[in-house]
Amino acid sequence: MPSFDAVCEPDMVEVKNAFDNAAREVGTRFDFKGTPAAIELKGQEITLIGNAEFQLKQLEDIVRAKLARRGVDARFLQVAAPQKAGGDTLRQVITVRSGIDSADAKKMQKMLRDSKLKVQPAIQGDALRVSGAKRDTLQEAIALLKSGMPDLPLTFINFRD
Repeated sequence: MPSFDAVCEPDMVEVKNAFDNAAREVGTRFDFKGTPAAIELKGQEITLIGNAEFQLKQLEDIVRAKLARRGVDARFLQVAAPQKAGGDTLRQVITVRSGIDSADAKKMQKMLRDSKLKVQPAIQGDALRVSGAKRDTLQEAIALLKSGMPDLPLTFINFRD
């Protein structure tokens, strides 16, 4: 039976490369000299450190530009509010989303069932497996998911006949 998996997975190698490029640019930019401006990457979290919210915004713009140049969708990023770090520095955490949370998966599943397409959606961990009798209906399901969930950077893998 033909099927595919809808997942939300960034290319972490490209995220790491974009982070390295952004950290290099922060180290060489004149407007960051003599300030505690820095970017750190730990697992799925990018931490921005700066003096003021304006500086954090500049750091975030640098990270987004490097990610865009590397082909990583900006919808993978979840930006938290700036927090006081100590002294006069601020810290902001940007989380790189991975996986589809259960609320979005249920919404996608309901969308496919309400569409009257002859497919069977099933939630499997942090992915949604969609099975159907015909390849054309699966392609319609992919188009429906892309248009119905514009805030999620969905990737469709394991397309099997």
